[in-house]
Amino acid sequence: MSLKTQLIAEIKQEATNTKKILERVTFENPDWKPHEKSMTIAKLATHIAENLRWGWYILESDFVDFANRPFAPSVITTNEELVKTFEEHYAKSVAALENASDEELEKQWIVKSGDTIFMELKKKAAIRSWAMNHSVHHRGQLSVYLRLLDIPVPGMYGQSADGI
Repeated sequence: MSLKTQLIAEIKQEATNTKKILERVTFENPDWKPHEKSMTIAKLATHIAENLRWGWYILESDFVDFANRPFAPSVITTNEELVKTFEEHYAKSVAALENASDEELEKQWIVKSGDTIFMELKKKAAIRSWAMNHSVHHRGQLSVYLRLLDIPVPGMYGQSADGI
């Protein structure tokens, strides 16, 4: 199995789980957060919905320069917008991976701010780290938010304590 086939399978598996949790987010109190240092639920959910954009962006670029930010976060106000945004980035990332060559996946990708380089890694590793692992990390945070709001949490790798 090729590397891109493996990455696509992994993205599809994690996207299924991510979509399940995003579908649970309500926007009744979008500014709610569990702690003063935490993101609001709307900001966290939006961040998760947009996170897979890194999959296609990494394949279409050789670096990200945070001194010249390529993205501004969306302002999402409904669950429908949230899920739609997620599905769009998911589809675009899978399509970019389907069209990627092994040579492209082996190229270096750089994270920098102006002349300061923070990280340099192969695109295949950047996709796994910046698009997938990053999403899983924040998805775990969101599950705690849902639990604290008494919203049933769906299972990610089997049934949750809520039987979902």
